Amino acid sequence: MINFRQTLAIMAGGLALIAILLPLGEVGGVSQSLWNDSGLMVFAIVGVLTSVAIVLDKIKGQIADLVMVILPHIGAWFLLSRLDVAEQQLSSGYWCLVISAWLMAWLLVDQLSAKTSRSQGVKRFYNIIVPVLFGVWLLILWEVVVRGLQVPTVLLPPPSMIGERFMASTDILWADFQQTFLKAVLIGYVLGCGSAFITAILIDRSPFLQRGLLPIGNLVSALPIIGVAPIMVMWFGFDWHSKAAVVIIMTFFPMLVNTVAGLSITSSIEKDMMKTYAASYWQSLFKLRLPSALPFIFNALKINSTLAMIGAIVAEFFGTPIVGMGFRISTEVGRMNVDMVWAEIAVAALAGTAFYGIMVVIERACTFWHPSFRSWN
Repeated sequence: MINFRQTLAIMAGGLALIAILLPLGEVGGVSQSLWNDSGLMVFAIVGVLTSVAIVLDKIKGQIADLVMVILPHIGAWFLLSRLDVAEQQLSSGYWCLVISAWLMAWLLVDQLSAKTSRSQGVKRFYNIIVPVLFGVWLLILWEVVVRGLQVPTVLLPPPSMIGERFMASTDILWADFQQTFLKAVLIGYVLGCGSAFITAILIDRSPFLQRGLLPIGNLVSALPIIGVAPIMVMWFGFDWHSKAAVVIIMTFFPMLVNTVAGLSITSSIEKDMMKTYAASYWQSLFKLRLPSALPFIFNALKINSTLAMIGAIVAEFFGTPIVGMGFRISTEVGRMNVDMVWAEIAVAALAGTAFYGIMVVIERACTFWHPSFRSWN
């Protein structure tokens, strides 16, 4: 019976074979086939042969991994190089090879995802390399599709154009990063999560506050950011203080609700055990209930790590000094400098991902005992 791996190989090899028979494109009105491009022809032939070998189970193990690491990436190199040919119209043969290379990369990621090892270092390597390869191939497809179909750059610039603008504007991007992330996001995040945590402790001590503050917190969390941001700008000025205020509002309620839920998860048996040892409220809180609530607290911290970035950037649309990610995005869109907009989006995405990743690392260090992090091998 044909498995999923063999199905991918059949599809990739079949498309590579079809590409040999179809026109590659036109250059200066003259039709060209795959025979006019030796690099793509070699890739297509080797792709067909490799697919046949995989279907017949003739290559496996490390040899299969090595072949599938090299083949699709060499194919991607030739496909990207073809885009540099001037005055050409790409045809069906080229796009069959694009899909074939993508299927080969999919096959590689599928092979690496199925790898198992007792070594923690090897496991971490596979956990990192699989999403990296997936992201790289998204960028490759983005570049090929945008340039191959000649999509106007004002609608969607290719990654190469965004990268060039990124490298040429590092001073501007760094200043925007400092204003938005290092000031508004981090300060608002710490104040919002910290105040919500303290409020959750107070609510836990008082049923009256639990009934009174939780509904108010729910009401505040439902306020639209586009309505709150202009008010914060009027209250706290155009600098980062007003953006930090918006971040505080956005991060307060998720932290409050998750902390309260985490503190209430302790079972009655565990509470009775602490009473048996004559533990005070604070002893029970710090030695039993807060450790049990850590998964809930870190869940809120991870959610807020992305909400904080969104809140700060949107708040900058409504008034800011001439610096900041939100300011730059709104300004450059008006100037039709879409590559700069995407460069700012890339900075925001990298910062948000790194921030989230830091929270995950800290969570693993603090909640290693949780069942979700246990390893049974």
